[in-house]
Amino acid sequence: MPPRKRAASKTEASGPAAKKSRSTTDDAFIAASGSKKIKAMAEPTTPTRQSNRVKAKQDEAVKTVASSATASAKKGKTTVNEKNDKAKKAKTEDKEVEQDDEKGENGRSYWLMKAEPDSRFEKGVDVKFSIDDLKEKSEPEAWDGVRNPGARNNMRSMRKGDLAFFYHSNCKVPGIAGIMEIFQEHSVDDSAFDDKHPYYDAKSTRDNPKWSVVHVEFRKKLDTFIKLKELQKYKQQGGVLENMQVLKMSRLSVSKVSKMEWEFICGLADIDGATLEDKKDGDDGDGEGEET
Repeated sequence: MPPRKRAASKTEASGPAAKKSRSTTDDAFIAASGSKKIKAMAEPTTPTRQSNRVKAKQDEAVKTVASSATASAKKGKTTVNEKNDKAKKAKTEDKEVEQDDEKGENGRSYWLMKAEPDSRFEKGVDVKFSIDDLKEKSEPEAWDGVRNPGARNNMRSMRKGDLAFFYHSNCKVPGIAGIMEIFQEHSVDDSAFDDKHPYYDAKSTRDNPKWSVVHVEFRKKLDTFIKLKELQKYKQQGGVLENMQVLKMSRLSVSKVSKMEWEFICGLADIDGATLEDKKDGDDGDGEGEET
């Protein structure tokens, strides 16, 4: 049986009219689709893409600022380091100048050393030693018996040719009685090993000695004895002896003396400190008398 041919629906159009209708419909759809595509192309970027671009620019700006800040910080740190280096250099130079100012001619340093001019017995031994006792010595005398670490360290800093005030201590009228010279630099204080010595120290051994001596030589007995009370007049704030070690540390038996302090005290004793450095007591210099 031949296939049955489907009959056209009453609602379907057929023939040229139907074709025209479908064509019109297709054209309208294409036109509508094209319009949407053009509209989509004409629309601005979506908010999400725009915010991403803005954020990217912000991040780039933050990185630039951070990089600039880091560079500035490094530069600032370098500047601070340079200032610190300059300050340290200046401080070192000032210290060197100050150290030079502490020394006299020929690089000499100055000291003050105390001894007891009146008799006092320790372990049956008289520890008396005055400027007159030193003057009577035919050889340089060992300055022994020092048992204070600060005083010992000062003696270890002494150099041959340094000058020292001989100070009478632990007496009715303490003060500066004369001047002596460091003849020999520090060596071991053997008196610390002698159990019969007034200043014996069992903790000091020959394998590990704790104490030192220097050898001194008489230079001059002052015609004008400089009393402690006289020195104390100049120790007030702003005074020339304001920083003198012996006036600040009264129990220190060996102390430092600056060049300024040395010259000032020599002036109190009517002595030319510079001239004293070149001659001993009784020496007229070139051996010739004064012109008449």
